[in-house]
Amino acid sequence: MSITVFIVDDHKVFREGVSSLIGYEEDMQVIGTAGSKQEFMDNILAYQPEVILMDISLKDGEGTDATRWLKEKRPDCKILILSMHREDKYIKKVLDSGANGYMLKDAGTNEMLNAIRAIYQGETYYSQQITQAIVQQVVSGKKPKKELVGKGLSKRELEVLKYIAEEKANKEIADLLFISVRTVDAHRRHLLEKLQVKNTAGLVKAALRMGLIDL
Repeated sequence: MSITVFIVDDHKVFREGVSSLIGYEEDMQVIGTAGSKQEFMDNILAYQPEVILMDISLKDGEGTDATRWLKEKRPDCKILILSMHREDKYIKKVLDSGANGYMLKDAGTNEMLNAIRAIYQGETYYSQQITQAIVQQVVSGKKPKKELVGKGLSKRELEVLKYIAEEKANKEIADLLFISVRTVDAHRRHLLEKLQVKNTAGLVKAALRMGLIDL
């Protein structure tokens, strides 16, 4: 069964180009497009797509507002925000909107297709530059807010989280903290379980929302 995709972008050439690229894929198909926020809101509920590619800036509003609107009506729908912006303020808007991913428009075709498949399967997806921008907040040394302690994250887990965000391997983290690799692996599993995420990108996103980091 094909993944049904809906494209929202105010540039017709972009919509047609992406539609053409997806048309070559056996496991996905474009079932509709919209060139504005209003057109999207007027028609999307009739299409019921599984994945939406949403431009962050539309001629009559913001894609993040349209995303938040749809998530209230169809929380199961997967939305990938597309943008040329990588600044913190845009990242925060995307995370707050409830979108399932954020990809830069200058990414390659393969990355876009992989992103569609990833969020369709329930994962989150962020372009490498976006992930790095989020991670930078973790490694900046900002102190966690008090409400995070109530969620059950220990001081050691926060230390492990910081090093994970720095993309250090378990062996490196173990050496830095003078603990065993097995213990590091256990802390990693506990972080994923406590924050209820599936991967590092999702972990950072959850930590941001819970107040561990600020943008």
